[in-house]
Amino acid sequence: MALKTKSSGWWLKMASTRAAVTETGPTTAVSSVRFSLQRWQEREEATVSDRGARRRRPAAMATEINYSIADSPAIAKRNCPTSCGKVSIPFPFGVGENCYLEFNYAVNCSSSNKLFLRSINLEVLDISLEKGTMVVNHPLFNSCQINETKANVNLENTPFFFSPAKNRFTGVGCNNFASMYSSSTDLIISGCLSVCDKTNDTMSCNGIRCCQTRIPSFLNLQRFNASVSTINYSKERKQEYKYAFLVQQDWFEEHIKTLDQIQGFEHVPVVLDWGIYDRWIERLVRNSSRRYLSTTNCTNFANSSSQVPVSRCKCLKGYEGNPYFFQGCQDIDECEVKVVRSEHCASNMTCLNTDGDFLCYPSQILSPTKSKVNMVLLGFGIGVAALIFLIGVWWLYIIIKKRREIKLKERYFKRNGGLLLEQQLTSFDASVDKGKLFTSKELDKATDHFHVNRILGKGGQGTVYKGMLTDGKIVTVKKSKVVDEGRLEEFINEVAILSQINHRNVVKLLGCCLETEVPLLVYEFIPNGTLFQYLHDQNEELPLTWEMRLQIASEIAGALSYLHSAASLPIYHRDVKSANILLDGKYRAKIADFGTSRSIAIDQTHVTTKVQGTFGYLDPEFFQSSQFSDKSDVYSFGVVLVELLTRQKPIASTGSHDIRSLATLFILSMLENNLVDILDPEVIKLGKKEEIMTVANLARRCLNLSGKRRPTMKEVAMVLEGIRESKKESNDQQNHEEGEYMISKVSEPSEFNKFYL
Repeated sequence: MALKTKSSGWWLKMASTRAAVTETGPTTAVSSVRFSLQRWQEREEATVSDRGARRRRPAAMATEINYSIADSPAIAKRNCPTSCGKVSIPFPFGVGENCYLEFNYAVNCSSSNKLFLRSINLEVLDISLEKGTMVVNHPLFNSCQINETKANVNLENTPFFFSPAKNRFTGVGCNNFASMYSSSTDLIISGCLSVCDKTNDTMSCNGIRCCQTRIPSFLNLQRFNASVSTINYSKERKQEYKYAFLVQQDWFEEHIKTLDQIQGFEHVPVVLDWGIYDRWIERLVRNSSRRYLSTTNCTNFANSSSQVPVSRCKCLKGYEGNPYFFQGCQDIDECEVKVVRSEHCASNMTCLNTDGDFLCYPSQILSPTKSKVNMVLLGFGIGVAALIFLIGVWWLYIIIKKRREIKLKERYFKRNGGLLLEQQLTSFDASVDKGKLFTSKELDKATDHFHVNRILGKGGQGTVYKGMLTDGKIVTVKKSKVVDEGRLEEFINEVAILSQINHRNVVKLLGCCLETEVPLLVYEFIPNGTLFQYLHDQNEELPLTWEMRLQIASEIAGALSYLHSAASLPIYHRDVKSANILLDGKYRAKIADFGTSRSIAIDQTHVTTKVQGTFGYLDPEFFQSSQFSDKSDVYSFGVVLVELLTRQKPIASTGSHDIRSLATLFILSMLENNLVDILDPEVIKLGKKEEIMTVANLARRCLNLSGKRRPTMKEVAMVLEGIRESKKESNDQQNHEEGEYMISKVSEPSEFNKFYL
């Protein structure tokens, strides 16, 4: 923008502020930077230096530019080494604990001042923060065989990629075909042919004894196999070495002049592109001030063929520093540096630094002979322009953020099978109570943004939170750790089925949320904790009577019987244990945690799957065969019955530090007629011996090592319900007799014990 007045001829040139807001733009930065002219020119010369200078630049920066502590930009973390030998070490890389972002960026400095990347154990020759590249010493593959293939360094599961722009795949030798193969598909990625011509001693690499080819730019290459094969094989060339390797193009052109030189190398420089995982960028965005939008730009490594969660960040023009720090990109004071550039101020102009840019204005504006009104007007105009700009940037940021959130939710919803679940729910009978699809906003508000104070418990499948919906209903929200995309369709089918189950002894699945990275399941809230807590963390205020134990066992047996046979599709729980049995406000049992459950076709008798469950409750037959059936749930329920009888944990350590199984101890006690030794004294005191023996024998049948000899859950439920009914009739009869007869004397405890001996 240029301002001009007729009277004075003064003009004001304002360079456009280069604060850009991009959709990929999460970034940050640290302290302000003030360079001298000499130091700034040295950095500019290092940036445009020709071949080979990349390997020398970090050393030059470390030794020639000596920043003061007060004004220097934070290249590395405080109290962390900034260089090793001649190689600078910018964050996210670092030597020592708390100096690097994560293990992928951990480096070691050897006693010989050589830098090594710990995750792949390669020597690092250069790390460029500005370009997002790293030069490493990569092994040189050679062979004297007719045909040989060798796997190269594996960069998978790291934020590093072989640079397609800076490297060339090279083959050296006579009549050889050098090729790159995909390690996973065995498909050729790239290759070239070198023919034989003894007269060619130069290293032009034009196909005569040496050939080069590019890596396809659409690949995010992290792993490949190098292969070299001889064409037109002859005995006189049997021992001639052949080479197939990836190499930094600039280094190869500068240092390799003849073929004989290659024989002296075991490693050659290779350029790796690097960035940081998007999850770290999201954290930078959450923890940074709004200023990051106008100082830093991050772009994803994604291309036309793949999507990778790794991005590379740079400070925008007019800023410098480390974009991987909070507030790392700081304004360059062009007026202090006196940058030589095309837009520099004329000799009769004065420079005024602004955030990310500068202003040129006539020197007379600030002349003592002129009115101070000019200064006020100038400051007011700049302030208004800056305010309008900031408001525009803020609103643009809000719009972009909302759009990104909406797109991210849509992507998660589709990935988590939301469309399939909607189709499943609409296909059900309208009279059936269907599960609800909650929004992430609803559950975020219900759990106070998943605050740590809302956590009810953590397990192998995920974390459980307590929440309150907008209608005041208390719910339990389960946030899974991972989702198995291979079982996505099956998972959605099970959610649809479980949401229709309306059994008083099964925790009701109210619905789910599929707009998040992992699905969130919403269950009814059960207030009184788990059966495990009441059994093993004894509560004197609420002792577990024999009647309560019978009731809990009968209710859980009935619920499992319903899941096995009465549901629309048979459902195997696969993790029946006292910790998954909840007690409601009236201490009725409800079975919960269907995180590992499986539904099967009606005509199936078992399902083959990987071994999952809890030791102590795990069916030995399932552990050996990996075939889970309804009888596997029966075995786990048998262990719960034994817990109710003995009040002992399913797995415990003995005095000799051996692991003891409660199921095994129970079976041995019954075989040796020593059941009374392991029974809970409260059971002996309050229960009838006939009822106790009936339950014990039932538990013994459930714990049979052969699944075929175990009863079904329906049979188990009938036995337990029969005990309760007979007990109820006996109590009614006893109450009637007490109205006519006196209470008879209770037998001595010693006589009761004789029944078990």
